[in-house]
Amino acid sequence: MSVLAQGTTDIGNPLLNIAIFLAFVVVTMGLVIRASRTTKTASDFYTGGGQFSGPQNGFAIAGDYLSAASFLGIAGAIAVYGYDGFLYSIGFLVAWLVALLLVAELLRNTGRFTMADVLSFRLNQRPVRMAAALSTLAVSLFYLLAQMAGAGGLVALLLDIEGKTGQAVVVAVVGVLMIVYVLIGGMKGTTYVQMVKAVLLIAGAGVMFVLVLVAVRGNFSQLLADAQAMVSGSANEAVAQRDVLAPGAKYGISDMSRIDFISLGLALVLGTAGLPHVLMRFYTVPTAKEARRSVTWAIALIGGFYLFTLVLGYGAAALVGPDVILNAPGKENAAAPLLAFELGGTVFLAVISAVAFATILAVVAGLAITASASFAHDIYASVIKRGNATEDEQVRVSRITVVVIGLVSIVLGILAMGQNIAFLVALAFAVAASANLPTLLYSLFWKKFNTTGALFSIYGGLISCLVLIVFSPAVSGSPSAMFPDADFSWFPLSNPGIVSIPLAFLLGIVGTYLGRGKPEDPYKQAEMEVRSLTGVGVEKVVSH
Repeated sequence: MSVLAQGTTDIGNPLLNIAIFLAFVVVTMGLVIRASRTTKTASDFYTGGGQFSGPQNGFAIAGDYLSAASFLGIAGAIAVYGYDGFLYSIGFLVAWLVALLLVAELLRNTGRFTMADVLSFRLNQRPVRMAAALSTLAVSLFYLLAQMAGAGGLVALLLDIEGKTGQAVVVAVVGVLMIVYVLIGGMKGTTYVQMVKAVLLIAGAGVMFVLVLVAVRGNFSQLLADAQAMVSGSANEAVAQRDVLAPGAKYGISDMSRIDFISLGLALVLGTAGLPHVLMRFYTVPTAKEARRSVTWAIALIGGFYLFTLVLGYGAAALVGPDVILNAPGKENAAAPLLAFELGGTVFLAVISAVAFATILAVVAGLAITASASFAHDIYASVIKRGNATEDEQVRVSRITVVVIGLVSIVLGILAMGQNIAFLVALAFAVAASANLPTLLYSLFWKKFNTTGALFSIYGGLISCLVLIVFSPAVSGSPSAMFPDADFSWFPLSNPGIVSIPLAFLLGIVGTYLGRGKPEDPYKQAEMEVRSLTGVGVEKVVSH
């Protein structure tokens, strides 16, 4: 066993790690600058002009979706909790069936730039767009918080940075790079970065997958046995008592933790179809057929990757051990880099870590452009300017918004350092499933649905979810909380999905019947139904 066996976390060569990081930044920045030469209109900036093919967009969706949570957070969760950690992989993958069957094609046919185009199509434009934009900003900030936290822990491990000040500097650097990518390249540049990152991430995970199986001579059962042996031999008594081959290591201690398990599953499975940065990718293809093809490609790529995470997680438990992982900077999030060092030494660690860094940069760029587009297109152009803003004005406001969002995400990322990023992303999924999915489905499939129902559903889902998160053990009242020294929690579940998602669906129904005295335009409803199913008239912007 290597130096990791002694619990040392001073691994790799910081200079080599920095060199490979910089090489990736230089290459991707070149792609972004090249893309900027053809970014002329609002359509180019927001959706890449709708010029990407299904396979290209499939790789970009995979690059957008496979975040730091997928690579660092899930591998760490499986290494430390085993079976229960794998729930994240299953939930994130199964969620794509909901997106494919219910949302992808209809959304592509109905909107043009943002999710609010669909939600407000046949409803009162200004209040619904405002609500949808605020929901988009909330989801994007939660997701950005997770990526920034991952960046701090990852680079602290690789550059041997100790203390929160050094990690905070790293988070700030990631935020600045994100701002530069989006300001220069818009959606085209961001898409190219995501495609490159998807290839690198899946290839890197595939190589690690093979090396782990080679280390156990292809005997997966032996890998599981070795993982359990390392966990049972942990110096941490709580860890040593875990059975990582069976359910319950994290979510089986009490009835309440089992309810938390169900709540997490609901958020993961239903959240994807409400994630604004993923939904926006459907507008980057020219037709609904290409939108379907892109989701099919994305499912294949994402599915393969999540199968890799099972072996990577148990491989980290067996070859590195939970004690070393939990004592490293970034804790659980360090499992994949530590495993890379165990398998291939300094150079392989530097390459895999650069891939993880690329993952973070690509995802935060996608989130930033989605949030900025939503503010500029939905709040500024449609609400403040009442549809009278020019495309140049929208793009300028969008660029300013990117800077503001980047600065806010840096501050939030510093506060969230040390948290498991798969868990943080699950909170973003809960917000998306609560605030966006009910309104999206009602708008597409329920003829009686009206503006009052939409506002009840969006604001009710968003506010209930955020309030329950703030007063949950995730934020205070537990050693692993964001504020471990404070205790103002009264909601017992770490993920609020089991309460906030059904509540949002119910509020949509209640609001619709309360507002039935103000019927919506039946012609708009009919137009939306025809357009969503056929794509006729999709080129026209929806803005009143």
